[in-house]
Amino acid sequence: MTAPSSARGSDRWTFLTSHARVLLRIAREPDVRLRDIAAGAGITERAAQAIVADLEAAGYLTRTRVGRRNHYTVDPSVGLRHPSEADRPVGDLLQAFLRREDAPPEDAPPEGAPVEDVPAGRIPAEAAPAPGGRTST
Repeated sequence: MTAPSSARGSDRWTFLTSHARVLLRIAREPDVRLRDIAAGAGITERAAQAIVADLEAAGYLTRTRVGRRNHYTVDPSVGLRHPSEADRPVGDLLQAFLRREDAPPEDAPPEGAPVEDVPAGRIPAEAAPAPGGRTST
């Protein structure tokens, strides 16, 4: 018999690495402070600083000193690091996450649209059928 997933620790992994979380935060907020990057990614300031240095050394971002603060510029054309994704620019990843945060996709239904007016596969959660086929009201 196998141990439950929580006992094996598999409930602690995520799809995005700390490097991806840091880069996404910087792309969202180019003047963000290291302490805010760290807090948002759930890492220490020292880890955030090391990750920013990694990203800068790899060409994903540049850091410019503006007074006592840093301003970051992300280069979306740099390829992803893993060999199986190296043909894709990091901008694709950033766009996937930043686009959904900034505005609804062009084909998103207006809020409160009746279910029959919603394109297939785009049913808002509150309008989706409940288990057993009934719609919630």
